[in-house]
Amino acid sequence: MARLPRLSIPDIPQHIIQRGNNRQVCFASEDDFTAYAHWLEESAKKYQVKVHAWVFMTNHVHLLVTPSCETGVSNMMQTLGRKYVRYFNSIYKRTGTLWEGRFKSCLIEEDNYLLLCQRYIELNPVRANMIEHPADYRWSSFHANGYGQKAKLWTAHPLYLQLGKSVIERTKAYRELFVGHLDKSIINEIRDVSNQGMVLGSEQFKKQIEMLSGRRTSILKRGPKPKTEVLV
Repeated sequence: MARLPRLSIPDIPQHIIQRGNNRQVCFASEDDFTAYAHWLEESAKKYQVKVHAWVFMTNHVHLLVTPSCETGVSNMMQTLGRKYVRYFNSIYKRTGTLWEGRFKSCLIEEDNYLLLCQRYIELNPVRANMIEHPADYRWSSFHANGYGQKAKLWTAHPLYLQLGKSVIERTKAYRELFVGHLDKSIINEIRDVSNQGMVLGSEQFKKQIEMLSGRRTSILKRGPKPKTEVLV
């Protein structure tokens, strides 16, 4: 089956997943995380992509971004990927690919799903049983969103800013969103649409994206299994 073209529309947020090839380690030291964050910030600024949330795990990365042009995200990820692979291969005396093919991404409806996706991203280390609370993980945007810590990489999304009139109000309201865990149905939905390059949102939003992009935005439902003929 032919691969669908990537969905990327200016000013509409995207969830991005970048994995190590065969789930191999992509970050083996604190310096590796620092280098990746530096080139992500540099590439995001160059291609005018706003980064709202992130988590860097040992073998994959999650990002929540908003591009200002159609090619912004692709250009950012290509530039970032090349620079980091050169660095990683040089440091660890290796050759060949590091990433698992092209990155995964999906468009996100802001009003109902953006903050859900932020929580999904920042709770990743918790779901992996690495920590008990997202604040315990260093390489995450939770410190910016949840405590107002300054980060060059971070741009607050307008929906996040609506959580309160001041930094204290916003961060308190944001932390309260993490009192409970995300429903498994939401977790599975985010995973499925991200891995298949679809759209996370309402049916109305999906139809709007279909009209703008000219391509399918929903995962095809599997049909019933064909009946097998019983030989007698």
